[in-house]
Amino acid sequence: MTVINPIEEAEALADKLSGLDLAGRLSLVAGLGGRVVFTTSLGIEDQVITAGIGTHRLPIDVVTLQTGRLFKETLDLIDETESQYDIHIARYEPEQADIDAYAAKYGMNGFYESVEARHACCGVRKLKPLARALAGATIWITGLRRGQSANRAETPFAEYDAERHLLKVNPLADWDIDKIKAFVADNGVPINPLHARGYPSIGCEPCTRAIKPGEPERAGRWWWEQDEKRECGLHVAEEAASIVAQQ
Repeated sequence: MTVINPIEEAEALADKLSGLDLAGRLSLVAGLGGRVVFTTSLGIEDQVITAGIGTHRLPIDVVTLQTGRLFKETLDLIDETESQYDIHIARYEPEQADIDAYAAKYGMNGFYESVEARHACCGVRKLKPLARALAGATIWITGLRRGQSANRAETPFAEYDAERHLLKVNPLADWDIDKIKAFVADNGVPINPLHARGYPSIGCEPCTRAIKPGEPERAGRWWWEQDEKRECGLHVAEEAASIVAQQ
């Protein structure tokens, strides 16, 4: 009996993906079997992936985390994207009991007061819904790119997520923002109008601002915090585990 090492499996998959275009990468992953899930925040990178899935009618579940505090422009884009590609984007929302418990402990906007409170909010509104979205999945597709931040500079095409026990695939890992924008223009991909107003990375409305000239793409996320590597926990395994454990 041959035992497959999931880390080696991910490395082998990454090698295969490196030599393919986006359509080839998505098609390869879709054909691996099991439930394949793409989580979209409706950012420009994610819209490129959704376009690839919808255009080629691939058997990949497209889901989004409807945190309850998204920009109206983001919510409108969900409907527009579903209509353009004739797909369904499943919405996963936080549990009201979790929101109430958070508000009782920190206040509804307590995330401004401490990193602990902000992580707790991300845990309630993003990490717990993500766990439900990925239930039963064997592969998780994301829009992570190496050019998004220094913290993501080593993003591989595929990796094993030991916390969630699945393969995580980043088909745009090697795409820069110019290539993203060119694909959008050439293929008529709908994007969030906030991008044109200085928001290259868009999350929850209270936690996102436009960036200043020369700032990194993700500088507008949780801008009041000093840690340059700040993340919500979705893509930081150890942080994700600790945040969920505290809920």
